[in-house]
Amino acid sequence: MTAKQIVIIGGGPAGLMAAEVLSLSGHAVTVYDAMPTFGRKFLLAGKSGLNITHSEDYARFANRFGAASDRLRPALDAFAPADLRAWASSLGTETFVGTSGRVFPKVMKASPLLRAWLGRLVAQGVTLLPRHRWMGFDASGLVFETPNGRTVIHSDATLLALGGASWPRLGSDGGWVALLANKGVDMAAFQPANCGFDVAWSDVFKNRFAGAPLKAVTTTSDAGTFPGEFVISSHGIEGSLVYAHAAALRDRLNRDGGATLSVDLAPGRSIERLARDLSRQDRKASLSNRLRKGAGLEGVKSALLRELLPETALTDPERLARSIKALPIPVLRPRPIAEAISSAGGIRLNDLDDRYMLKSLPGIFAAGEMLDWEAPTGGYLLTACFATGRAAARGIIEWLQAR
Repeated sequence: MTAKQIVIIGGGPAGLMAAEVLSLSGHAVTVYDAMPTFGRKFLLAGKSGLNITHSEDYARFANRFGAASDRLRPALDAFAPADLRAWASSLGTETFVGTSGRVFPKVMKASPLLRAWLGRLVAQGVTLLPRHRWMGFDASGLVFETPNGRTVIHSDATLLALGGASWPRLGSDGGWVALLANKGVDMAAFQPANCGFDVAWSDVFKNRFAGAPLKAVTTTSDAGTFPGEFVISSHGIEGSLVYAHAAALRDRLNRDGGATLSVDLAPGRSIERLARDLSRQDRKASLSNRLRKGAGLEGVKSALLRELLPETALTDPERLARSIKALPIPVLRPRPIAEAISSAGGIRLNDLDDRYMLKSLPGIFAAGEMLDWEAPTGGYLLTACFATGRAAARGIIEWLQAR
């Protein structure tokens, strides 16, 4: 097959993975990115330990993508977590499974992997052009703003891998939405995912406990029940345990106008035991002493009960026990999308064919977080970005062959 000119717009995991596959097929591949360097969000995600994928049973893993799970399954099947770990190893990055089942590089950072990857791509003939911002289409091709002014590039096929709308300072600002909407591409509005939530804390509570971790709890929402810990912030609640419920809380807020996260402050004790032990406490003792001796609660857990419960519930052992086991924290709204780890929304999956080509724009493909799917933290996000990048690359190869 005659070599074709392929443009990839976006130098994150999806775009770079597509470049690797396409360059091995003999095509001339150029990756454009608006930022000064490639993989900036990937690097920041790995700053405190790159969670690259997850080791759980694959059938469970593949269902972590909500309504998009079935649509993403072929891409994930072709590049499962084990394949991702083998790929990282081929670049000199060995991985290990943490106690939570999450998979990390042994060096616990992203920079060595990214550096080796970019080196491989250049060795395979990929051209990497930073500081090239895509401005849209004109009659003759793709328009870019570059350090040397505006230019128009022709391609035989184009992959868009521009990311979602979270962490805009790293390049994923969603600025491409209007460019595609004007071409008739069907999109879902962006929403924050894996995010914190605002709570109407009193000044006394937030001034004293902002930054305090709430440890050894379980939390419940429409998403299910999960153990772990989260953090009280000046504006509400944050942390991985909150992110596990983020989609469910956000969707209930959108649907009903209100939502609560239910917290079990004493997972190891039953309501009956708590009620019995609390009823035995001296009623003249302070609430702090009664909670500490009767329920093993103190500090931020004790303060949270004071913050959220009426006085009548605090003095009734039965009601207090029930509240300790299921304390509802009313959330007001998700934190802004710019603070979110990831975003929901983007190009609707039914607007893509099985090759990841836009139905309304033949020859234009899309992959990664700019598509309308979401997943919890834990390596799922990165794995799907890699997998859809590879799937779209194979789709481009098939489409070019068919032509």
